[in-house]
Amino acid sequence: MRADVALLDLRLRRRSIIWFTVGVAAYAYLLVAMYPSVKNDAGLGSLTADNDTVAAMLGVSGSLTAPAGWVNGNLYANFLPLMVLLLTIGYGASSIAGQSEDGTLGLVAALPVARRRLVREKALVLTLVAVPLLATTMGCILLGGHYELTLASAPVVWTTLAILLLGLDFGLLAMVIGVVTGNRGLAVGLASAVAAVAYLVSSLAPIIGWVRSLRGASLFYWAVGDNQLVTGPSFVAFGVLVGTGAVLTALAIGLCGRLDIR
Repeated sequence: MRADVALLDLRLRRRSIIWFTVGVAAYAYLLVAMYPSVKNDAGLGSLTADNDTVAAMLGVSGSLTAPAGWVNGNLYANFLPLMVLLLTIGYGASSIAGQSEDGTLGLVAALPVARRRLVREKALVLTLVAVPLLATTMGCILLGGHYELTLASAPVVWTTLAILLLGLDFGLLAMVIGVVTGNRGLAVGLASAVAAVAYLVSSLAPIIGWVRSLRGASLFYWAVGDNQLVTGPSFVAFGVLVGTGAVLTALAIGLCGRLDIR
């Protein structure tokens, strides 16, 4: 089965995908290469080891200069998910609402493609736009053994996959909001606001009691907020992330089926 819609959307976004990938991979490699010079810095390590608030905001458990703490605090718990969300929320909002606003959605819908397949192909693109960035970043982290930054490979791989699912979920949320409102800017804003709240809930849960009871509602907690680089995401975490994506995809398909495309 050909995926003409997906190929067209990927072609239109190839430059942003390439530049995001190059930029984040360069940053990840720099972090890995810097590690030998900071791993014995007691002052830097105590920044999070002796301050639970700072540790929580950075997503670090223990010392910032431990391998998992260094990668989490500078990349996996915050910066990397942000970069992924910039790609997926941006595309999710423009995939339906953005194309409707600029008048191209009607041309796409005129192709011999069912609405259900149209949404599925766009959901596929949501996944693929983040894959090069995550794959190259993960590759840089797995090279850490050559720079004294040693992490078990399996948790890194599975946590990277969890971040991909996190990006897919928020991208699908932006798509659903875009279908409902027909407004790309509103879809970006609302999906980003939900992501920001989810991040804060996950970050503040270790230090604020009443927030801790809410962390199960945060997709960030299930993806990167529970020391996943050391233990790996749980089966429950993957169930939540995959289940959320499935529900949002079904919702997008149902709403798009009733959308008046012109």
